Amino acid sequence: MRKEIKILAVITVVVILAAVIGASYYRSSIQSKRKPMTTANSSLIREDSPTLGAADAPVTIVEFLDPECESCAAFAPVIKKILKEYDGKVRLVVRYMPLHPNSLTAATFTEAAGEQGKYWQAQEMLFQKQPEWGTKHGPQPTAQADVNTLFEKYAMELGLDINKMDQAFAENKYAAKLARDRKDGQSLGVTRTPTFFVNGRQLARLGEADLKSLINEELKR
Repeated sequence: MRKEIKILAVITVVVILAAVIGASYYRSSIQSKRKPMTTANSSLIREDSPTLGAADAPVTIVEFLDPECESCAAFAPVIKKILKEYDGKVRLVVRYMPLHPNSLTAATFTEAAGEQGKYWQAQEMLFQKQPEWGTKHGPQPTAQADVNTLFEKYAMELGLDINKMDQAFAENKYAAKLARDRKDGQSLGVTRTPTFFVNGRQLARLGEADLKSLINEELKR
């Protein structure tokens, strides 16, 4: 009788341990499925891509943008609003898809500003002042000399070190990064800006409601 009790006790312990291990494995599996996108599990994100929001956010929005794109400038306040509304749940990663005459110059400006801790301020300024420096829809685009003068003015308004900024332009410091982003975008089928990916899923139609819907779907996963 005692022997049977001991055997029963051992079986009970084994069953309990199996249940605990199974539950632990299940939780681990769920967490891994909801793990936010990183450079390790997504070619959409590069280690040096500008990022805004919580690093452990369950939803990652990757935006391929062009600083000279009017639609990017118009949609920027929507992105800011969404990041505030989904604080802690969503992060933004910026990639470049330069498609306009002054795009590379503008992207270089924001990257150089980022090295001085003013990336997002520079991006916001260029979007707000886009009518001043952006290519006009007409026969006379903005002259490059005028653009350079304007950017120097913006740099001073942001309190940036002009010498460091000039050096970044002289060395064409971010050419490889910008070329890489363009290549990544092309490989993903990006043909216009802005183009968004939410946890790797491309947004089919540009709009606040559509973007929120995709975010909410990912949060429910």
